[in-house]
Amino acid sequence: MVPWVLGNVISGSPILFEPFVESARYAAEYRNYYWQHIRETKQDTGIESPGGVSPYPTKSDQILDKPNSDGGGNFGRLARTGMMDAYMEKLDDVQLCGIKTVYWRQFLKAFQESSTDAEARAALERLKQRVQKATNIPSPKAQSALAIVAELERLLDST
Repeated sequence: MVPWVLGNVISGSPILFEPFVESARYAAEYRNYYWQHIRETKQDTGIESPGGVSPYPTKSDQILDKPNSDGGGNFGRLARTGMMDAYMEKLDDVQLCGIKTVYWRQFLKAFQESSTDAEARAALERLKQRVQKATNIPSPKAQSALAIVAELERLLDST
């Protein structure tokens, strides 16, 4: 997996992060083990695995494991298994425009289709406070981060 962001978070050129590398076979087997034995659920934990899968399948070959019950569409998300926890912790500390990615992620999660204007403004205020707290010493990065926050405020007020 190769995560990336835009250089100025909401615009700019793509920036690639260090990739998460794991054997695809191990990741798939661990995902299935997690689904069937570790996660807590009352749903059916069975998984249908296609038979006769070989290397280099054609586009029409059915090669994907399918859970018997997956109402939330979470089956293939490796990050939910805990396999990527240490990797994600490293990414959380990466700074984008002077703000840790963990804060950007929290901020962007607040902007979903179901978000109200009040929830969006509250998320923006939390981000602004984190930026101001983390940037006590004026620097070009701090000024850049505050400029992005100000632009987001302007965009939110114009809707």
